[in-house]
Amino acid sequence: MEKSIYSAEYRELCRILRELRKEAGLTQVQVAERLGVPQSFVSKYETGERRLDVIELIKVCRTLGIAPIEVISQLDLE
Repeated sequence: MEKSIYSAEYRELCRILRELRKEAGLTQVQVAERLGVPQSFVSKYETGERRLDVIELIKVCRTLGIAPIEVISQLDLE
């Protein structure tokens, strides 16, 4: 079984989060400041270099002004 951090589904999640950030008109620095983390944290999860746990995903979604379920529903997991 392929590690999920390298799966197509995880790459799609990273893409969705990156696009949502851009649509919200936020920079990586702004998101990082709101989360209380370094900008590199945002860069790494957007590029797939770092894996988000569920709690982190919820915090990122709230920072972007979107419900986590809306992000999850955009994933094609079939």
